[in-house]
Amino acid sequence: MNLETQNIQVLGQQTPAVEQVLTPEAIAFIAKLHRTFNPTRLALLQRRAERQARFDEGEKPTFPPETAHIRADDTWRVAPTPADLQDRRVEITGPVERKMMINALNSGAKVFMADFEDANSPTWDNCIQGQINLRDAVRRTIEFTNPENGKRYTLNENIATLLVRPRGWHLTEKHFLVDGEPISASLFDFGLYMFHNAQELIERGSGPYFYLPKLESYLEARLWNDVFNMAQDELGIPRGTIRATVLIETILAAHEMDEILYELRDHAAGLNAGRWDYIFSVIRTFRKRPDAVLPDRAQITMTVPFMRAYTELMVKTCHKRGAHAIGGMSAFIPNRREPEVTEIALQKVREDKLRESGDGCDGTWVAHPDLVPVVMEIFDEVLGDRPHQKDRQRDDVHVTAEQLTTLTVPNGTITEAGMRLNIDVALQYLNAWLNGNGAAAIYNLMEDTATAEISRAQLWQWLHHGAKLDSGETITRELYERLRDEELAKHGGPSAERYGDAVMLLDKLVLADTFIDFLTYEAYAYLD
Repeated sequence: MNLETQNIQVLGQQTPAVEQVLTPEAIAFIAKLHRTFNPTRLALLQRRAERQARFDEGEKPTFPPETAHIRADDTWRVAPTPADLQDRRVEITGPVERKMMINALNSGAKVFMADFEDANSPTWDNCIQGQINLRDAVRRTIEFTNPENGKRYTLNENIATLLVRPRGWHLTEKHFLVDGEPISASLFDFGLYMFHNAQELIERGSGPYFYLPKLESYLEARLWNDVFNMAQDELGIPRGTIRATVLIETILAAHEMDEILYELRDHAAGLNAGRWDYIFSVIRTFRKRPDAVLPDRAQITMTVPFMRAYTELMVKTCHKRGAHAIGGMSAFIPNRREPEVTEIALQKVREDKLRESGDGCDGTWVAHPDLVPVVMEIFDEVLGDRPHQKDRQRDDVHVTAEQLTTLTVPNGTITEAGMRLNIDVALQYLNAWLNGNGAAAIYNLMEDTATAEISRAQLWQWLHHGAKLDSGETITRELYERLRDEELAKHGGPSAERYGDAVMLLDKLVLADTFIDFLTYEAYAYLD
């Protein structure tokens, strides 16, 4: 295949790994997907911008009036769930890094979500090597030997069911150009995994299963469904083989859950309460609203009214349509050197998962293998031998659009400690991300792009609305810069690792007059 005649350019470093992944046939497949669907993707991104302009002027999201008939129709259901996705009581997530993938697949969790998105720093090498790791995992040949101690990692006999999360519709892969423009990162990640593994997965009794991030409307779900149909047709796979779970991690998607499931109904497997991105989405969507200024991140728990409303509505919607409802992420990382700290945190994890299982969730997320048995025990007690609890219809739940958009946090405060923590976590995470690590352990939490987004978005929101600390001090640029310098000094200053770039990025994100929608828009330019 002559790439020049196909008007395709591979700008990333050419290595044997790249040649394994970007075969001529695979290139042709993903290029066709991009040429077919990128115009629609761009139109939907423009629609996002137009909606945001209306929200900036004071409009509030609501349930779409044009799809009321879909919400009112009690007869439709999503396609039956495949056998290896019936039981999802504990799911573990992590980047597409080789050793972490092996540990996750062996963790005892029912599902492992391999992540090209928030837990992955999208360097060219990470994205290409991730595809190789997935290929080897599907064929059960994946192994890893630690070069420091010689320890060898291989797969157990019984492993978790594999799901893959491609990057969101808003992102591009700058190292692969089609007709002079960067390919959609969604189609790059999805297409390569599909091309290399779909048939193998089917032959092994499973299938190509995905998590879909950052959707903001049912029209974006419709685009994914169209992509699925074309990909299956091109590969000679029956339509409906793909299964997708959608992360409800934007406040706009929370108003369109029925519609999202309806658009994907032949491919839908469930919805997931993506809590961290959801909080970020609330800030991003209502950035101009002074009444939407939120308190310290730690105070925005899943029990505050607007978070509770969205998760209960998700469970009700899923079970009404025969889909799985998956609870949110427990980002805590047990620390074996600090048993007292670990036990206190584990108690909070237990309370969180007891609430989710009691609400009707069919499963939930964890970020560390040591949490799998803790959370498994909680869901075992509720589910017993049943694979899920879709029979819990939650007819008692009645959520209005007003409940979803009334952002009250009882007794919420903004503190200097909370402001310092946001600066500290954002700097540490950006430094790790720029060093190629998208899942960074910081203060016994697994931080990813979503949690870093909250940190920097809150700083922007507090500064631009002139919010006050609980001490009465107004948050100003001068206060931010003083605290930033003090926190930066704790990590060795701007000359340490990538902290110089990290502080430049954070300043741009926090001090910009206009809110920057995603930190990855700015940070991606610093990679490779």
